[in-house]
Amino acid sequence: MGGVALGLTHSPNRYFRIIREMHAEWKKINRMSLRRAVKSLYQSKLLREMANTDGTITLVLNERGKKTALRYNLETLRLIVPNRWDKKWRIVMFDVPERLKKVRDSFRFHLRQLGFKELQKSVFVHPANCEKEVTYLIEFYNVRRFVRYIVADSIDTELHLKQQFHM
Repeated sequence: MGGVALGLTHSPNRYFRIIREMHAEWKKINRMSLRRAVKSLYQSKLLREMANTDGTITLVLNERGKKTALRYNLETLRLIVPNRWDKKWRIVMFDVPERLKKVRDSFRFHLRQLGFKELQKSVFVHPANCEKEVTYLIEFYNVRRFVRYIVADSIDTELHLKQQFHM
C-alpha cells in the first residue's frame, strides 16, 4: 500500500511523511506473522525468487500469480449466486475502529459491490462460497484483526434472504 502511495505522490513533504509512516508500520509487524505469511506465499506457488547482486532476494509474481492478481481486481470483483446452492451462508462480521472509518466504509462498500446483503450495520451475508474473495478484500484493506468470516447452516431470516438473492 505504501508503494502505491509513494508512486502517486508528487510532493516531497508528503513523500517523506509516507516513508516515516511506512517505517513505523514495519516496526509493528510481528516477525513470526511475517515469516508465516512469506512461507504461505512460497507454498502458494504464485511467486518466484530472483536473487539480486547485493545478496537480497526479490519475490516476483509468476504467470499463475499474475492471473490470480488479475482475477481479484477490486473494480471487477463480483460474486455469482450459485445455480446449485450448498445450503450454507457466508457471513462477514467486522468491527473496524472509528479511527479507520474510511477503511471501514470502503470495506463495507466493496462487500455490497460483491452482492452481500446487510443483516446489520457490520454483518453481511451471501450464499456463494466466497472465502477467497473476502480474504482478498481483508488483505487489501489490511483489516484481518477486525473481520470474521463464518460459514453457517441456517439463519433465522433465511426465507427473506433467499428472496433477496432470488433463490
